Amino acid sequence: MKSLFVLCLTLGALPGFGETRQTPVAPIALYTQFQEDPPEAVTEALHDELDSVMAPMGLRFEWHSLTGARGNEVAVELAVLTFKGRCDVAGLMPRNGSPGALGWTHVSDGIILPFSDVDCDRIRGFVQKELLSVHPDDRETAFGRALARVVAHELYHIFANTAKHGSCGIGKSAYTVQELLSEDFQFEARESEALRTSKAHEVLERATKATTLE
Repeated sequence: MKSLFVLCLTLGALPGFGETRQTPVAPIALYTQFQEDPPEAVTEALHDELDSVMAPMGLRFEWHSLTGARGNEVAVELAVLTFKGRCDVAGLMPRNGSPGALGWTHVSDGIILPFSDVDCDRIRGFVQKELLSVHPDDRETAFGRALARVVAHELYHIFANTAKHGSCGIGKSAYTVQELLSEDFQFEARESEALRTSKAHEVLERATKATTLE
């Protein structure tokens, strides 16, 4: 019987910092499925923030709905993201929820699989008190940004092919509310380098060169 584990992102502390940007290589296909469809502003902020976080490592993404996938699509690299619960900011309460895993990536027999889950309900509960202090017009953007940072953490496990965590930045094992909602939160240098030198990145670079030659 195969063993199945998950790499969890929970709650905690410590700041992160940015990196010098690189030219993007071939896109990674991200297939998403939502338990409840998010508002457009949340989706847009999720996409924009993930692009911002991953651009320094030269990674970019094409987003696809898993429900619309026909099964014959071709992708150089891919990941499947499942968003659980409500990914919106309606009905926020002036209290924070209980700690728990915000996201996790599946592992089978020591092999990291390209499947991650993001718990929107837990993220909502964790940040909702502080979100109420954000202007109503900006809350969906702030929440989408928080979701993107959890997604970036899980994609780090997948594409750097590692179960390890960093000591600070997006690669660490736990975040504070402030880190999830801040305007700038990035990978630290070591985790950035792990993504830049990963086998996944090499495959994407080769795909980029092949496309250019054609």
